[in-house]
Amino acid sequence: MKTVKISLNSIDKVKSFVNSITRFDNDFDLVSGRYVIDAKSIMGIFSLDLSKPIELNIHADNNMDEIISVLAPYIV
Repeated sequence: MKTVKISLNSIDKVKSFVNSITRFDNDFDLVSGRYVIDAKSIMGIFSLDLSKPIELNIHADNNMDEIISVLAPYIV
């Protein structure tokens, strides 16, 4: 598992982020305070406070480099 901080401070960013990670079979969790939600859930993401960066837990073993390169525009 790897944890990175990401910023999703606009509706367009949220939509493109979800579209980017849904092509992977891995699990992704967003952690904001005491809330943990599935990062592939648009409705779940909008329930979080998006005004500040959020932690993204990536549960992957083999294709981590590819995932990080796809997520590069969102990582802070």
